[in-house]
Amino acid sequence: MSIGQTVKVIVDRPMGSYHPTHKDLYYPVNYGYIPGIFAPDGEEQDAYILGVSEPVTEFVGQVIAVIHRYDDIEEKWVVAPVGMTFTKEEIAAQTAFQEQYFKTEIRMEILK
Repeated sequence: MSIGQTVKVIVDRPMGSYHPTHKDLYYPVNYGYIPGIFAPDGEEQDAYILGVSEPVTEFVGQVIAVIHRYDDIEEKWVVAPVGMTFTKEEIAAQTAFQEQYFKTEIRMEILK
């Protein structure tokens, strides 16, 4: 299980940028991928970064949740600074800019 794992995220859509294809999709959080971990779509695992208030190019943090998409092949991981937590509602609110287009469930465990 990925929850609780420390990962490095390479940010290809920094906070404040727009989607390269869908020009009206604004990224209010940093978004990228985890090198070396492949998702079911054959691409490297996508991740949202929460708890960082400025654009970054890479980030090391802890996976605090997995957003499972019922109507898509892939899941999105939610990464935050080690020791920082968010509720499911906070995660949903911060990722709604993109996840509003999918039927999702946020899966998480309490980190010790």
